[in-house]
Amino acid sequence: MQVDSRALRFAAAVTTVVLALVLVTGSAWLLAVQAVVFALGILGTSPYGMIFKGIVKSPPKELEDPAPPRFAQGVGLAFALVGLVGYVAQITPLALGAVAAALFAAFLNAVFGFCLGCEMFLIIRRLLPAAR
Repeated sequence: MQVDSRALRFAAAVTTVVLALVLVTGSAWLLAVQAVVFALGILGTSPYGMIFKGIVKSPPKELEDPAPPRFAQGVGLAFALVGLVGYVAQITPLALGAVAAALFAAFLNAVFGFCLGCEMFLIIRRLLPAAR
């Protein structure tokens, strides 16, 4: 099953806004919600993607393999969890650094269509013959 690349960019845009709000407010709860969204994205049931499908009715011009975006969601989840650990343990630099890194990756995808996690997936797949 392929995925609509427009939905992926929409999700990245919403994620960018959410993570920016986390940085501004320092809300661990909001970051926890985003972590759940990342986890659902791994399963292919991103709430942001569902919102996009409800809004946009035109058929996609191009579709993508879902494996790289799902891997990217896993990377986002890892950074969100590290950020949560930082907030809960009151290690502010860890929390801010992890959230900022995830924000940067989401921003790249939302604005430029460059999925950093997807590129990581493809590089790992090329380097590890068993991953093909």
